[in-house]
Amino acid sequence: MDKFSFEEEKFANNFKHALKIMRIIIFLQFFCILFSQAATSYSQSVEFTLNLKSASIKEICEEIEKKSDFRFIFTGNAKTIINKRVDITVNSQNIEEVLDNILSDLELTYKILDNQIIIYQNEAKAIPKEIKEIASEQIVQQQVTVKGKVIEAETGEPLPGASVIVDKSTRGVTTDVDGTFEISVSPSDKLVFSFIGMETQTIDVKNKSYIEVEMISLARALDEVTVVAFGKQKKESVVSSISTIQPSELKVPSSNLTTALAGRIAGVISYQRSGEPGMDDADFFIRGVTTFGYKVDPLILIDNVEATTTDLSRLQTDDIASFSIMKDAASTALYGARGANGVILVNTKSGKQGAAKISVRYETSASMPTRDVELADPITYMKLHNEAVLTRNPLGILPYTQQKIDNTVAGTNPYVYPITDWKNELLNDYALNHRVNLNVMGGGTVARYYIAGSMTKDNGILKVDKRNNFNNNINLTRYTLRSNVNVDVFKTTELVVRLNGSFDDYTGPLNGGAEMYRKIMRTNPVFFPPYFPAEVSPYTQHIMFGNYEEGDYINPYADMVRGYTNYSRSNMLAQLELYQNLSFLTDGLTLRSLMNTSRSSYFDVARGYSPFYYAVGSFNRQTNEYGIIPLNENSGTEYLGYSEGPKQVSSVFYMETAMNYARTIKEKHDLSAMLVYVMRQSLSANAGSLQLSLPYRNMGLSGRATYSFDSRYHFELNFGYNGSERFHESQRFGFFPSAGMAWSISNEPFWKSYKKIVSTLKLRGTYGLVGNDAIGGSQDRFFFLSNIDMNAGGSVFGRDNGYSRSGVNVTRYANEDITWETSRKTNLAIELGLFDDLLIQAEYFNEYRTNILMTRSFVPTTMGLSAPIRANVGEASGRGVDVSVDYSKYFGTDLWLQGRGNFTYATNKYEVFEEPTYNEWWRSRIGYSIQQEWGYIAERLFVDEQEVVNSPQQNFGEYMAGDIKYRDVNKDGRITDADMVPIGYPTIPEIVYGFGLSSGFKNFDLSVFFQGAARESFRIGVQETAPFIDNDGNSSIISQNQLLKVYADNYWSEDHRNIYALWPRLSPTLNSNNAQRSTWFQHDGSFLRLKQLEIGYTFDKFAHITGLSSIRLYLNGTNLALWSKFKLWDVEMASNGLGYPIQKVYNIGMNVTF
Repeated sequence: MDKFSFEEEKFANNFKHALKIMRIIIFLQFFCILFSQAATSYSQSVEFTLNLKSASIKEICEEIEKKSDFRFIFTGNAKTIINKRVDITVNSQNIEEVLDNILSDLELTYKILDNQIIIYQNEAKAIPKEIKEIASEQIVQQQVTVKGKVIEAETGEPLPGASVIVDKSTRGVTTDVDGTFEISVSPSDKLVFSFIGMETQTIDVKNKSYIEVEMISLARALDEVTVVAFGKQKKESVVSSISTIQPSELKVPSSNLTTALAGRIAGVISYQRSGEPGMDDADFFIRGVTTFGYKVDPLILIDNVEATTTDLSRLQTDDIASFSIMKDAASTALYGARGANGVILVNTKSGKQGAAKISVRYETSASMPTRDVELADPITYMKLHNEAVLTRNPLGILPYTQQKIDNTVAGTNPYVYPITDWKNELLNDYALNHRVNLNVMGGGTVARYYIAGSMTKDNGILKVDKRNNFNNNINLTRYTLRSNVNVDVFKTTELVVRLNGSFDDYTGPLNGGAEMYRKIMRTNPVFFPPYFPAEVSPYTQHIMFGNYEEGDYINPYADMVRGYTNYSRSNMLAQLELYQNLSFLTDGLTLRSLMNTSRSSYFDVARGYSPFYYAVGSFNRQTNEYGIIPLNENSGTEYLGYSEGPKQVSSVFYMETAMNYARTIKEKHDLSAMLVYVMRQSLSANAGSLQLSLPYRNMGLSGRATYSFDSRYHFELNFGYNGSERFHESQRFGFFPSAGMAWSISNEPFWKSYKKIVSTLKLRGTYGLVGNDAIGGSQDRFFFLSNIDMNAGGSVFGRDNGYSRSGVNVTRYANEDITWETSRKTNLAIELGLFDDLLIQAEYFNEYRTNILMTRSFVPTTMGLSAPIRANVGEASGRGVDVSVDYSKYFGTDLWLQGRGNFTYATNKYEVFEEPTYNEWWRSRIGYSIQQEWGYIAERLFVDEQEVVNSPQQNFGEYMAGDIKYRDVNKDGRITDADMVPIGYPTIPEIVYGFGLSSGFKNFDLSVFFQGAARESFRIGVQETAPFIDNDGNSSIISQNQLLKVYADNYWSEDHRNIYALWPRLSPTLNSNNAQRSTWFQHDGSFLRLKQLEIGYTFDKFAHITGLSSIRLYLNGTNLALWSKFKLWDVEMASNGLGYPIQKVYNIGMNVTF
C-alpha cells in the first residue's frame, strides 16, 4: 500500500506540475490578448483630460498635439479665428468630444483623416477646396463605381437576390434577376458577397471596375476543406486518411445516430444487433479489430471533447456541422493513445452573423419488426413434444394426452384447453414515435449564437393491461439542449462557450424489452392462458394470471404487466474555448485553449407486484363450466413493491492548449506547425474498490508539421508523447511518431492538357506508430501494483473449530514490465477525379500490433501462484482496402443527380498467440482471424444405429440415429477437442458496403440507399432454439422453449430419415451431442438491405407567401427490404435473433425555416 501511495502521489505531482504549465500558458495567452488590444486601441480611442483658462484655439490644439499623434491643419477663414480665447475643462474624453466642446460656438467644424485633423469655417455644406486638396486621394476613392455579376459556380447561371455589402458597413445592394449589381465604393473597400446556402466571399475592390463572382454551395465549400485533428486543412493538401460525410446523409428516421453509419463511410465496419429503444446502439469499428484488449472501438470526439457511444447516438443531425473519420497513424497521432483504434470527430454548428434563422423539424413514424420469427402452431407443438419423448424413450411419460390434443383441436373451452399465441398476447403490430427539433442561428458583429433543443419519444410494441394503473410498455423520452455562443472579445480574440445537456427518461418492463421476447420463446403455448376472465371469480380484486402445476412456469404476460422500471440518465457539459490571434508577434501564429467539464448521472427504480397464479381445478364438459384454484395465494401481492437499482455518478475534467502556425510564403510555400498539450481526469462514484475510486488521469504532448510546395508536393510529420498512469514509471511515457507525403499529379504543369478528363489525380501515403494503454481489462488500473484481498476466505481452527481468521488472497501480481501496446500502421491511397463530376478514393492499409497483453498459457502449479500471470507477448496484424466513389452532376438549373458508394474490406489475424504446442496444426490460432470460431465439422446426421456403432466415438453424452455425426479430423477414432477446426467466417463482418443515389427536379427530391455486409458467419444458439427444453437458467422457474416452424417442417424422424434435415432427432431435453459448436448450425451472415428511401417536396412559393424561408415535406423509411440466404429472423441480428427485433420504420416529416 505504501508503494501504491507513493506511485499515485508521484503521478499526481506530475499532473499538478502539468496543471501549472497549463496555467502559465493560459496566463501568457491572456497577456497576449491584452498586448494585442493595447496595440490597436490607441488609434481607435485616445482620451484627453484638459483644464485650460482663457486659452486660444491654437494653444488648445498644440496641447492636444503634445499629448497625442494628432496634427492640426487650419484652412481658409479658420486661420483668423484660431486666436480666439476660450475656457475648457474636459475629463477623459475622446478627440471628437473635445473638438465638439471648443468649436461648436465658433462657426468652425473639423474633419479627421487618420491622424490629421482639418479645421475649417462652417459656411457651406460642401467640403472646402483645401480639404479636397489634402484628402484628394480619399475623396476620389469614395466616388468609384463598381459593376459586376454573381453566378452559381456549379451551373454558371446568374444568381438573383445575392447580397453585396461593403465590409464593416451597412451599405449594400442586391443583385437583380440577371445577377448583376452596381455599387459606389472606395478602392480601399472590401465587398462581401453572400447568399443563402452559398459560401460567403470577400473581395478587395482596389482598382477593379467590374467584378464577377462565382458563388460556391456550402456543401462544395465544405468538401474543399477537411477537418483534421485540432483544425482544418485544404483538402488538396491532406496527406493522411480522413473520410468525411455530409450530415444530411446521416438523417434517418431514428432517434439513434449510430444506426446510420453502416455502409455510409469508407473504413467503418458497423452492424446493429437489437432494435429495442434505448438498447439499439450499433457496434462500429474503424478498419476492423486488431487487438485482444477490452477497448476496440474508436475514440469519439464531439467538439474536441471525448464522448461515449451513447453521447454520439443522442446527437441530433441538425446540430452537426462536420463528421469525419480518422483512420491512419498520421491522422490520429495528435490524439495520442486515445486514438489507437481510430477517431470519429464531430463538430457542431456555430452561429453566423445575420438575422435570427429559425428551423423546426417534426417527424412522426411507425416502427415494426423487419422480420418475425415464425413459430409452429400449438397442435404441432404438442404432437412433436410427445414424439420427442417417445423417440428417445419409448416407455417415457407423454406430456400431453390424446384427449388434450383432441379437445384442443376441437376448440373446447379455450381456458381449459388453451391455445396461446404469446406474441399476439404481448405484442402490438407497430409503435408510433415522435421527434421534434428546434434550432436558432444568428448574431451580430460581436456575438454569434446557435441554440438548439430537441425531444424524441420512442415507444415499444408491448401491450399494456388496462386493469393496471401504470404503463409497462417501453417509453423512452429524450431531451437535448445545446447552446454555442461565439464572442469576438477583441479584434484578435474570440471566446466560445458551449453548453450541452442530454436527458433520458425511460419507462419499460421490469426485465427489459429483449427479455420479454426471450420469455415468449421460452413459454409453453398450451399449458395455461395468459389470465382468466374476471367472471370466473367476480369478487377477486386482482388479475388472475394462468399457470401450471405448482405455479412455477414462466407466464410472460404476467411478467410483462406486473410492474415497470424507470431510469433516468443525465449528462451535462460546459465548455470554454479561447482563440487568440498572435499575428502582431508573427503572421500566422495563433493560440487556443479549451476547458471542459462534464457531469453524468444514472439511476433506476423498479416497481412491481407479485402476480397471483391460478390453474383450472374442475371442468364440466356438459355445461362447459370450469373452476379455478389459486397456486400461490400466500406469495402474491396486490400492491406495488419497490427496489432500487445502481446509482452511477461520474465527472470528467479536460484541458487542452494548442499553438498553431500557418503561413503561405510567396504563394507557393505553405507551412504549418502545431503543438498540443492535453490533460484529462475522470472520477466515478460507487467505483467498488480503492484503486477504482481514484482519479483516472492521463496527459500528452503532440505535434504536427506540414509543408506544401505549389499545391503539388505535400509533406507531414506528427508525433505523440503520451503518459499513462497504468504503467510503471519506467514504462509510463511513450513516443509515437508518424510521417506522410502526397503528390498532386493533376496540379503539375504537364497535366493541364488532361485536366478536363482527369480533373484530380493524387497519390499519398503515411506510416507511423500508435500506442495503446487500454489493455487488459477495464478494471485494471495500475499494473505495477498488486491487488490483494485482505479478507479473503479464511480458515477455522481450534477446539470444535471455534476460531476463524480471514485469509489473504492475491488477485493480481505486480508487473513493472507491462507497457504500451504498439501498432505500426501503413496507408497508401490514390484519389482520382474524372470530368469534375466523379471522385474515386481507394486506400490500402496495413497494421501490425505488438506487445498485446495476454495471460501466459502455462505456468507450473509448483510456483504456487494464485493469480494469472500476464505479459506483453501477443502480436496481431490487420490489412484491407476501403474505397469511396462520389458522383455529382447538375443538368441546368432544375435537375441534379448525386451518387455515393462505399466499400470496406478489413481482415486480421493472430501473429503471435500464447497457447500450448498442439500436435494438430489446425488448433493453433496463429494465422487466423481474432474473431474466428473453432468447432467440429458436422458431416450429416447418423443414418441408423449401425452407423452409430461403426463410427468414431463422440464423447458428448448419449447419441443415436438422427443425431449429428462429426468428422474425425485427426483420424484417432475419437471425436475430441483435437478435432475442432476453424469454421466459417469471423463473427464480425469483414466486408461492409453501401451505395445510393439522390436526385432532384425543381422542388422534388428523391434518394435511395442500400447497405450490405459479407464474409460474416454466426451460429444459431442450440440451447436457445432447441424445442421443449428448460432454458431460462433459473432452477426455481420452469421454461419450455417454443418450436420454430422451420424446425417442425424439417427435422429428422424415424419415419423420415433425412440425414440433412435442419434439426436433428427430437429430444425433450438438451442433447449435448447436438449442442456442440459445429458447422451444422452455422450460417452465412451476408445480406443486402434497402436501408433508406426518401421523397420530398419543397414549397418555395407558399413559403414566401406565408413569410417563411422554406417548407419541406418528406416521406421516408428505413430497413424497408432485406435480401439474405438466412430466413429465420433479421440476419443482421446474427445469434441474437430471438431478442428484440430490428425495426422497420415508415416516417413522415416537415422542416420549416423562418
